[in-house]
Amino acid sequence: MANVAVIGSQWGDEGKGKIVDWLSSRADVVVRFQGGHNAGHTLVIDGKVYKLHLLPSGIVRQGKISIIGNGTVIDPWALVKEMDSVRAQGVELTPENLKIAENAPLILPIHSALDAAAEAARGNRAIGTTGRGIGPAYEDKIARRSLRVCDLEYPEVVQQKLERMMFHHNALLRGFGAEEMSADDIFDQLMDVRDKILPYMAVTWKILADAHKAGKRILFEGAQGMMLDVDHGTYPYVTSSNMAAGQAATGAGVAPDAVGYVLGITKAYTTRVGAGPFPTEQDNDVGQFLGERGHEFGTTTGRKRRCGWFDAVAVRQAIKLGGIKGVALTKLDVLDGLDEIKVCTAYELDGEVIDYLPASQVKQAAVKPVYETIKGWSETSAGARSWAELPAAAVKYVKYIEELIGTPVTLLSTSPERDDTILMHDPFEV
Repeated sequence: MANVAVIGSQWGDEGKGKIVDWLSSRADVVVRFQGGHNAGHTLVIDGKVYKLHLLPSGIVRQGKISIIGNGTVIDPWALVKEMDSVRAQGVELTPENLKIAENAPLILPIHSALDAAAEAARGNRAIGTTGRGIGPAYEDKIARRSLRVCDLEYPEVVQQKLERMMFHHNALLRGFGAEEMSADDIFDQLMDVRDKILPYMAVTWKILADAHKAGKRILFEGAQGMMLDVDHGTYPYVTSSNMAAGQAATGAGVAPDAVGYVLGITKAYTTRVGAGPFPTEQDNDVGQFLGERGHEFGTTTGRKRRCGWFDAVAVRQAIKLGGIKGVALTKLDVLDGLDEIKVCTAYELDGEVIDYLPASQVKQAAVKPVYETIKGWSETSAGARSWAELPAAAVKYVKYIEELIGTPVTLLSTSPERDDTILMHDPFEV
């Protein structure tokens, strides 16, 4: 048996929620290892819709341990609100089934204020952040200014850290012409919420080590996608964390060899939210068709997603950088009814054909997609649960993608419903 890490292979929004839920029924432990409440996973179980942001997707399954790992950044108020929301839907939350890493850093009101002020100052060059303070919280972690979950046990430590943090950040807010924030106000807010967080605090690296030693199945749940990776994505139009398999180990607190199989969630076309390069974007009727058929609005922000053709260059690059061994291809049914489908097989840059996405933002903005056109299908693939139920042209499309990205399709999703999934290989058994 292999532990499984799930990561996005595009710009996020690939349909990870359904796949993670599908896999979590086979797992014993589900752990979030990066990002914050800027991510969103939608689960549809027996017709009931769950929208999760910080909570691991395993939380809706009885008998599973869900862990928020040290690689995440946690807004305690957003977390409490989300916990209350899923409780209202009948989900049981206890310190036995939800555990929060004691060394996970906190997102505070100052971080979202800095996020908003910085985006406003960028004007028409805004990065397109969610405004939830993710980036500034990670900045504080690296600068060793963070308040962490374990600090909430000691009010005097919280007060001292907040005073040092506000001394630094209020200078920035003054520079932006924004209103300064009070350390005392944030302290009071933290004291109001800490008793709702501390019961769930745990030594999660030890729990994971014991689970791994006992042969338990661990599912590492990633957020966003490799093209938003802070090192390997379309920088600076990226998130503030890493998504590769190595981060699953670091952000959960396990040894690298504990990760095992890496599954890349891959949409059958491409979407992106916010600013930044998007070589295969279709700002036309095709993009409108994909957006409407795919219900392409962000789970967290509600923002409309930009839509385009499948980009095999970007996915192939994500596979190599992310350590992906197989892909789960999602939303194939959205392509139903198209007479022809285009796939980007290479880029053209300054008259030269290249097979990778360069790091330079100038070059990323300049690349032009090289397309191959294949025949579409008029029949429906929606709800198919076997290869025999798929239109022949849809099967050819899947096989063509496999050939282009050099990686097998392990799972194929044909609707948001959990059971509308075709399994070629069980990632836990590879």
